[in-house]
Amino acid sequence: MERIKIKSIFLREEVETVHIRHLYYQIDWSDRLIGILGARGTGKTTLLLQRMRLHFQSDDAALYISLDDIYFASNSLIELAETFRVRGGKILFVDEVHKYSGWAREIKNIYDTYKDLYIVFTGSSVIDIYQQEADLSRRAVFYELAGLSFREYLRFADIYSAEAIGLPDVLSHHTQIALKLSKDFKPIPHFEAYLDHGYYPFFKENLRTYFLRIEQVIRLIVETELRFVDGFDINNTNKVMQLLAILAENVPFKPNISKLSDKIGISRQTVTQYLHYLEKARLINMLNPAGASISTLQKPEKVYLENPNLHRAIASSEANQGSRRESFLLNQLRNAKHEVSLPSAGDFLVDRKVTIEVGGKGKSRKQIAGVENAFIAADNLEIGIDQKIPLWLFGFLY
Repeated sequence: MERIKIKSIFLREEVETVHIRHLYYQIDWSDRLIGILGARGTGKTTLLLQRMRLHFQSDDAALYISLDDIYFASNSLIELAETFRVRGGKILFVDEVHKYSGWAREIKNIYDTYKDLYIVFTGSSVIDIYQQEADLSRRAVFYELAGLSFREYLRFADIYSAEAIGLPDVLSHHTQIALKLSKDFKPIPHFEAYLDHGYYPFFKENLRTYFLRIEQVIRLIVETELRFVDGFDINNTNKVMQLLAILAENVPFKPNISKLSDKIGISRQTVTQYLHYLEKARLINMLNPAGASISTLQKPEKVYLENPNLHRAIASSEANQGSRRESFLLNQLRNAKHEVSLPSAGDFLVDRKVTIEVGGKGKSRKQIAGVENAFIAADNLEIGIDQKIPLWLFGFLY
């Protein structure tokens, strides 16, 4: 355990605390069991270490562990927790729980046995908490860490710092808000940079290898994390990569499951299941009409890459600007916890009451003519008026 403790101290002291995610301030850290889920590369480990450094400088009070550490090949999490508590430990920061067999059961036992021990754990977004053998859903408070919003990207890049803006204010007061913000920075060039390389926090480390890092993240998700999804056949890893490559060349599109099945060489039902796995892994977003089934057997009406940075990282051809725009808006709306579905007219129906059509600066209202409570989200537009809103402004939702 001494090696684990030394590693924990080293990582705590190395983490920077200048740039802290919005989610950090939304978490109620007083809860005794907290779960933070999210896709690989979004900064879950950094969030844990920042909490340690800012609030637990005592070497005995807090401990960071990763459950993919070789230590746990011959030691159990429960044994470590018991030893840690006896030595004065107060809070365990547990990373990569999905890589440890029986993690949910052991965390439940620790939580139920030691009332004075706090646990914050992270795991992949592919985890289905409700299918775990131990009922953590009643004990833990769960949060999801998404990639950076455009607003967070501006702060991380030391360009501009502002508070999040709710969707009602964006819809009702966008002209005044955009006028105020654009006095302090030029949104259009920075928004283009964000669409290209601003979603994952590691953009700050090295832009030259940014897309190589994304490719590595994708492969790790498909090759290692999807195997933790119940029913996933690890022998079909290459099939999933092939499916993802096809999607990247065509999004957004209405998937023809039969053609995809023939092209990849797996059954139609398996193709549909794998689309849902890719959505759980936060590599794609699927869209259906409001009220439609979201079961793993339901074919989606449209499929998008989960965020605009994936277009350049996966697609072999130049990313379609319209695809990136729609991918961005769907991503930001869902990350801000809005319900988004497919409307009869326009691109997105938000919270079952607001219709949004996405396009360029000169986009007309033709597609949403006669639709109540309808707006245009326009790219390359610094300041909008009436029902036409700058697309970049939706990047301030979270």
